[in-house]
Amino acid sequence: MKEKIKLLKDCRVLDFTNETAFLCGKILGDLGADVIKVEKPGGDESRNLGSFYKDIPDPEKNLYWLSYNHNKRGITLDIETETGKDILLKLVEKTDIFLETFPPGHLKRLGLDYTSLSKLDPKLIMTSVTPFGQSGPYKDYRGSDLVFTAMSGFMSVLGDPDKPPVRPTLPQSYMWIGMHAAEGTLMAYYHRGMTGEGQHVDVSAQAGVTWALSIAPSFFDLNRELPTRAGSFITGRSITGAKLRAVYPCKDGYLSYIIYGGPAGIRTNKRLVEWMDSKSMAPDYLKNKDWNKFDIATVTQEEVDQLEEPYANFFRTVTKEEFFQYVLEHDMLGYPVATAKELLEDEQLKARGLWHEVKHEELGTTITYPDFSTKFSSIACGFWRRAPLIGEHNEEVYGEIGLNKSDVLSLKKANVI
Repeated sequence: MKEKIKLLKDCRVLDFTNETAFLCGKILGDLGADVIKVEKPGGDESRNLGSFYKDIPDPEKNLYWLSYNHNKRGITLDIETETGKDILLKLVEKTDIFLETFPPGHLKRLGLDYTSLSKLDPKLIMTSVTPFGQSGPYKDYRGSDLVFTAMSGFMSVLGDPDKPPVRPTLPQSYMWIGMHAAEGTLMAYYHRGMTGEGQHVDVSAQAGVTWALSIAPSFFDLNRELPTRAGSFITGRSITGAKLRAVYPCKDGYLSYIIYGGPAGIRTNKRLVEWMDSKSMAPDYLKNKDWNKFDIATVTQEEVDQLEEPYANFFRTVTKEEFFQYVLEHDMLGYPVATAKELLEDEQLKARGLWHEVKHEELGTTITYPDFSTKFSSIACGFWRRAPLIGEHNEEVYGEIGLNKSDVLSLKKANVI
């Protein structure tokens, strides 16, 4: 078998991002780039976000930081000092990609914006991730996961119809933003490979999260009405406005079952009723129903409720495993809802090698991480190193630009690093 290569093995990245775009640098690191995470002296503020190992607040034991900053080396540097700026310019000379989440105009005031740095290296790629982009009336507004989820429109479709909109409990918007930032950065890097030109990649967090709306914009475009929140129900399948349940409680958790139309839906409905009847749990109107005439597009809420009530009663009597095996054996539509524990134990994910055990000597434990989900026949992509401690690689990285241990010690005393 031929040896796989790291796609970005010759690429050096300076990562000045906060939690908004940690994922961008991590993806580049997964692909083999030498990503150097730059923090302020004393550590990045995002290290103070929860959660923490054993719930003990400690910037060196921040599980969120560990999750999204592995495959990076770590240094500290205050670029607002003249000495710090000089050091950064030396680092830029050896850098291909510069990732940053500073407010628009901040780097320009320091003389470190793309226009200035590209004069030093025309091949430099700078990716700037800001709440609303580098232009427009909102460009100077601040943002957070709550802001991005709300102002992207994503929150408008989340929650129950009779209650205010909600957001996911974990900061999901940062994953969308980091993913799109990595996508844009890789496109610019590919362009540089073809033309030799660097460029500025301007990423708007608001615009990035808008993609999470899925079909909502096209729903409005086609129907000229806003999609409404439906909680755990599904709308838009029927012209009558009927709501369909998507999740049911079962004997040991939850499962997903939706009343579908079409050949697959008809087959699934028939076989579910047969299963229910084998346990004497199918009412006569289900056994006598002509599923070949069932049309999901015209189904009424009354008919949906009549179908879902006996389904719900039946599902409470089966386990997730029983349900999953039955739908597999009988070519039906339906899925168990996996918990975090079940994901770790899932045989398919184990067979794919998704989980990676990493020893953390500083924590005195081993942590299970998800590895890169995509497999390549010729590209090596995965987990190379744990997330860095504060300033862990100062001597190593600064040594690469000609500074010795004495220089590093002096810079630390002066609070430059």
